[in-house]
Amino acid sequence: MAYELKMEQHQTIIGLWRQGWSYRRIAAELGIDRDTVSRHVKAAGGPVAPKPAEADAGGQGERAANAAISITGSTGLATGDSEVAPSGVTTVDATGPCSHAIASAGNGAPVPPAEGSAGRRSLCEPLRAVIVAALDMGLTARRIWQDLKADHEFTGDYQSVQRFVRRLRNTSPVPFRRMECEPGAEAQVDFGKGAPIVTPDGKRSRPHLFRIVLSHSRKAYSEVVPRQTTESFLRCIENAFWHFGGVPRTLVPDNLKAAVLKADFYDPDLNPKIVAFCEHFGTVLLPTRVRTPRHKGKIERGVDYAQDNAVKGRTFSSLAEQNAFLQEWEATVADTRIHGTTRKQVSKAFAEVEKPALLPLPAGRFPSFQEAKRIVSRDGHVEVAKAYYSAPPEFVGRTIWARWDGRTVRLFDQRMRQIAIHPQREPGRFNTDPKHIVPEKRCGIERGAAAWLKSAHAIGAHAGQWAQNILDQRGVHGVRAVMGLVSLTKRHPAHAVENACRVACSHGASRLRDVRNLLKRSGPAAEQQMLPFIDEHPVIRPLTEYGKFIQTAFDRTPVAPSNP
Repeated sequence: MAYELKMEQHQTIIGLWRQGWSYRRIAAELGIDRDTVSRHVKAAGGPVAPKPAEADAGGQGERAANAAISITGSTGLATGDSEVAPSGVTTVDATGPCSHAIASAGNGAPVPPAEGSAGRRSLCEPLRAVIVAALDMGLTARRIWQDLKADHEFTGDYQSVQRFVRRLRNTSPVPFRRMECEPGAEAQVDFGKGAPIVTPDGKRSRPHLFRIVLSHSRKAYSEVVPRQTTESFLRCIENAFWHFGGVPRTLVPDNLKAAVLKADFYDPDLNPKIVAFCEHFGTVLLPTRVRTPRHKGKIERGVDYAQDNAVKGRTFSSLAEQNAFLQEWEATVADTRIHGTTRKQVSKAFAEVEKPALLPLPAGRFPSFQEAKRIVSRDGHVEVAKAYYSAPPEFVGRTIWARWDGRTVRLFDQRMRQIAIHPQREPGRFNTDPKHIVPEKRCGIERGAAAWLKSAHAIGAHAGQWAQNILDQRGVHGVRAVMGLVSLTKRHPAHAVENACRVACSHGASRLRDVRNLLKRSGPAAEQQMLPFIDEHPVIRPLTEYGKFIQTAFDRTPVAPSNP
């Protein structure tokens, strides 16, 4: 065989197999490969073992095996007389404790099973106290092995120490201690992933879900932010304080970079702005131990609850839409549930017990913002935190001040007079105030159908009727035709356009080209100019003279003789 076991291990394998143990169970118990167990059993040439399910019914196989094997406390060799059964299988008739029994050391601690077999005592056992102390200090198995070799002349290999450490951790777990807090004493804070943001133009992003939970009542507040910056972290906490109507005495986050510059459980290096924020609200920030999420288990579960129950499977078009949904979800779902641990309704426990115990809010919010100079670009916008905000058109090319706090962007002139205010947007987005667009740059469509219809009615009743018919027939696409009708007044008199619309309506003409053709046919060349009749002029004789002239002509006309 490629790998030879010692005689006591061979005997243990055969003894357990004779008691009905399966190959898998023997291999797991002795820490060896299942194929090795199979080879030893086949080499013994014994009868076929009963099925594990039948042999182990009621634990009979295990109890029988426990009665057949023993471990000595000093030499680690099996005791008792061995004999060869008629089938050639070697068994061990033991009188000591079973292979699962754990002897008691001098300090009363349990002794783990033998190293890799049921018949050998671990070389690490005499140094148990040293190894346990090293584990309490957080040392790894390799470091413990190195120290044992250097300080205690340990002769075993690294795998021996590794197995001993593994069994110490598995056989003597230390139960966690539950930490319950008095009302108003603590709030735990953490970030998770929010629901995706899918903008109308198809861009997709995943914001960060901030959540804070009051440890006593489990009252919570949720908000999504684009990034985990110090500013967004502070604003989220501040919004939560105003939502709660009070301030908890301590805040327990993990060692996120937005709050902790250098992690240290005993002496953490906090962000100076965080320290000022806590002084403003009268609270204290106490980060947890590094890589120890159980120290803030309430918020760990709280974030999972918000992700699974609120935002999982949903998408939103903006941060504002998701935050509005989270606010509604907190009020109608999270606050109304009966908490599984406290067995109380969250909102009721908060209102009756915890809210009165919170510290009062200060007179105002924490004055935290960022400020910088910006030059208004040719398109009338300034860049703030990778987003773009409009300024009044008279400031194009000029330097102004921008001030932002995570929620609002304010623009000031050089004298610090506010000239614009915008809600802060996600990076890459534009926020344009319609008042900042000059009339010459406004698109006609932006005025809307109602405005253009009103302009058509100003031309005349028939022009207004023709425009209304176009909008009724063609909908939004008819707005441009109405715009073209109004623009005709720049080249033709309003009464001509009105007359053309009258004719177009009477014939059911619904195209702008029809109105244009009617205007061409009745243009200035075809119009007759009505001149006033002049009664008197120096060149023209009076009518009385023409009357006398006619009368004289009739008198001089000879009368023809009549025929007989």
